[in-house]
Amino acid sequence: MAEQAKNWEDVTSYTLDQEDELALFDAQIECTLIWSSKDGWPMGVIVNYIHDDGRFWLTASEERPRVNQIRKDPRVCIAISSKGSRIIERQSLTYKCEAIVHTDRETLDRILPRFAHAMRPGEPEKAQAFLEMIDSPGRVVFELIPRTRVGFNSAKMWAASEAARPSDSPSGPKS
Repeated sequence: MAEQAKNWEDVTSYTLDQEDELALFDAQIECTLIWSSKDGWPMGVIVNYIHDDGRFWLTASEERPRVNQIRKDPRVCIAISSKGSRIIERQSLTYKCEAIVHTDRETLDRILPRFAHAMRPGEPEKAQAFLEMIDSPGRVVFELIPRTRVGFNSAKMWAASEAARPSDSPSGPKS
């Protein structure tokens, strides 16, 4: 385990380990996608994603303003939280990414079925119906290539500071 923080201003030692990171990807299908709007302000929406081979894959309609903005400036950020997933201790990941906007049929045919099945796991008929809904004219797929990562695992922090552990925290002994 990394050296514990000596003060609460530097919590870098409470990062998410690779095993926990992969578990979060497996448990969570939502992220916040953040890009620069046309007036330069950061803008974000909560969207679904899949993670594969070190990259994040998202989809949207060509009509969404974010598509053109991301084409103009492919520097985006995504934030993933364990909130609402089966993971009971708070975990989060943030990535600075470079985005590629795909419109080619080969990429759509490869990613959209996987995306639909990830959004409707164990329900092949619903996954097929979802695929038919999203495989529409003007559909794009974003490929996000991570450049910088920040992770956080609250269980590590509470283990280092039992007195500050929230009363609803399930990890470790409670004071």
